[in-house]
Amino acid sequence: MDEDYPRTLLEFEDRFRTEEACWAYLVRLRWPDGFRCPRCGCGTAWSVPRRLFQCRGCDAMVSVTAGTIFHRSHLPLRVWFRTMWWVTNQKSGLSALGLQRALGLGSYRTAWTGLQKLRRAMVRPGRERLTEAVEVDEIFVGGVEPGKGKRHLGETKALVAVAAEVRDQGIGRIRLQRIPNASEASLGGFVQRVVEPGAVVITDGWTAYPGLADHGYRHRPRTVSGSGQSASTLLPRVHRVAALLKRWLLGIHQGAVAREHLDAYLDEFTFRFNRRLSRHRGKLFYRLLQQAVVMTPTPYKRLVLEKSAHGKT
Repeated sequence: MDEDYPRTLLEFEDRFRTEEACWAYLVRLRWPDGFRCPRCGCGTAWSVPRRLFQCRGCDAMVSVTAGTIFHRSHLPLRVWFRTMWWVTNQKSGLSALGLQRALGLGSYRTAWTGLQKLRRAMVRPGRERLTEAVEVDEIFVGGVEPGKGKRHLGETKALVAVAAEVRDQGIGRIRLQRIPNASEASLGGFVQRVVEPGAVVITDGWTAYPGLADHGYRHRPRTVSGSGQSASTLLPRVHRVAALLKRWLLGIHQGAVAREHLDAYLDEFTFRFNRRLSRHRGKLFYRLLQQAVVMTPTPYKRLVLEKSAHGKT
């Protein structure tokens, strides 16, 4: 399927005004080369009532939403599509409460659950690792708990590893990940997951980083102590990303993100940042929908239990 997506709100509204139009678009996106049965691999099927396909090979009844984030959802595809359009067309994102009000959804929980599922779809499986030169550092996200030190990781604070590609004086792609501590295992593992071997990895002088050379990276540490420069000067890109992330969490979500849910918000921020220069916001809608149909569904019950345990986020 070619990159076929609406460019404007009016085009979106006209194109996806019916459930049938949304369903047909999803079919073409999921099976661009024609139907493929997820059970037996057969490439032919009959269309049967309730927008199902009956596989000619094994007679299985297959829904285009099965095995995607829309799996067993009670929301119409029209609502899902509109939600995705709103999410991708708000440059800074929006909260569940903002989405509920914008779309007139029946409950906060419906809006929150939909957003959480979409955030999990914002990381493309098998995405490429960062290349060339990459700055890496770790930052604290969240407030200080009463009676605890500023480096204490409690219910409200988390440690996040940040990697940002060096592109001349600017920033290329980024990667963010919550890590349990600043050990060599945690930071080294993060670098290996997100940075291509052979790249130059620029860090501060923290003792957790020297082993990077053993894994094929060209390590360029920049020591703050005795340099007369701040960490933000020596590693300007990761600190710029960190500042933008904290401002985004505070502005859109009032900083009220439970540590257990932080990974999903980091994925959303990464998705938005890496596509910040996209000319057409409709393309972001297309990319998110592309990823939504290949993502394993997140059980609704698990999301609700997390929300009940940790409050609104």
